[in-house]
Amino acid sequence: MPVDMLAIAAHRDDVELTCAGTLLKAVDQGHTTGILDLTAGELGTRGSAAVRAEEAHRAGQVLGVTERRNAGLPDAGLHNTEESRRVVVEAIRLFAPRVVILPHPIGRHPDHRLASELGRDACYLAGLTRYEAKGEPHRPFKILYALAYREDPVKPTFVVDVSDQFDRKMAAIRCYASQFDDAVAAGEIFPTGQDLYSLIETQNAHYGSLIRTRYGEPFLTQETMQVEDVLDLGVKSM
Repeated sequence: MPVDMLAIAAHRDDVELTCAGTLLKAVDQGHTTGILDLTAGELGTRGSAAVRAEEAHRAGQVLGVTERRNAGLPDAGLHNTEESRRVVVEAIRLFAPRVVILPHPIGRHPDHRLASELGRDACYLAGLTRYEAKGEPHRPFKILYALAYREDPVKPTFVVDVSDQFDRKMAAIRCYASQFDDAVAAGEIFPTGQDLYSLIETQNAHYGSLIRTRYGEPFLTQETMQVEDVLDLGVKSM
């Protein structure tokens, strides 16, 4: 079940918060998508792992992903070990994506930072013919880092216009009632006095304003992006 785009995140609901609009847009454009949640979220303050599994299933249906899998790694206990790398390598070989979305390498939650490091290492190792893991060797072409809700001054490499997908993104987020109803903060999102859903809208509107659209999701690439036609560049300068 190869997919064109795979989002890897530490917890069920991380993908919805950071890049759900981009996954929805990919599906709208005829691409296939998948999600790999590294942990079950069993140590979360709200809800339970079983409840979050049901919520993640419903959210995945809203997002139209081809498949959503859970790696079964320990919540609040992610480590970039040989054992955990092999688990993620096997998932990457199974999904065989061209594009992988990872969390930003810096995060308030240790799992977010480690998910980024673990995911990047696994993307490389998955392409080694002699690396001992199940599946055929496969190395993704592009790695994107989701920049949503960053407070450190990191300028996005690009922002995806998700204006047409935003209502469905919010519907996917609202699937996690156990986590977000009556909440004012989550993950990398700090409280501002707004309820969480309003805060998400405000943040996505900010990213959208950077590219002169209603809503957007920001991403970072480590490599320089190529432009074929400078006369076709978007976003008005003045």
